[in-house]
Amino acid sequence: MVDPPERVLSPKRRRRLDPEDREREIVAGAVAFFAEVGFDGGLRDLAKRLGITHQNLFRYFPTKEALIERVYKEVYLDRWQPEWEAVLLDATKPLERRLIDFYEKYLPAIFRYDWVRIFVFAGLKGVGITQRYLDLIQKRVIEPLGFELRRVAGLTDEPDRALSAHELEIAWNMHGELLYLAIRRWVYGMKTPDDLGTIVRAAVVRFLKGAPVAMRDLRKTHLASELPQKPPARAARRVGGAGRARRVHSS
Repeated sequence: MVDPPERVLSPKRRRRLDPEDREREIVAGAVAFFAEVGFDGGLRDLAKRLGITHQNLFRYFPTKEALIERVYKEVYLDRWQPEWEAVLLDATKPLERRLIDFYEKYLPAIFRYDWVRIFVFAGLKGVGITQRYLDLIQKRVIEPLGFELRRVAGLTDEPDRALSAHELEIAWNMHGELLYLAIRRWVYGMKTPDDLGTIVRAAVVRFLKGAPVAMRDLRKTHLASELPQKPPARAARRVGGAGRARRVHSS
């Protein structure tokens, strides 16, 4: 876990830096700035807190969008480790072991003040960071997991069929649970356990007890909905006194 940086946003004395160092300072300051105030914060305020002029900031990032794009790369893309995917896809190990290994590495990497708050602020403001990152997670984590859940559930008759929206929701379940733990800590300020490994292991065990069953139930429901429906039974023709009375009256 990474706590909020202390005094990182206080105004700094202007000092001469190499362009690369100045750019890194701006990016680090922007990460802390957006994590604290969200994306309504202006670049003039950021420049003031960094101790540089707005024009100097403009030299490195001519638009706010350009700076946000760099923040996305810094906080999300550059922290993603390709070996995490290899752990998840290692078919020589049981799925439970793979999920535990993956999330024991992944969760501490995102359980950070800046990562979580920028993620939430971006989603609320619609700047694109959240959706782009969730698309990445769905492609690299959730979809492979969905196919693995099919296999564990014994649903191997159509292994290459695209995952349905309902299957994806089942696969998203545990990931969403662990992400919400981080949101509780860094957005709502709630106390959460420090031992993330124990949390991960318990979540994986619960997930694998329920998710394959849910996959099988979903398939049964789907197959049942495709069965030909019997036409409704026609009502039996009533023959009684009223009918005879009408025939006598008409005669």
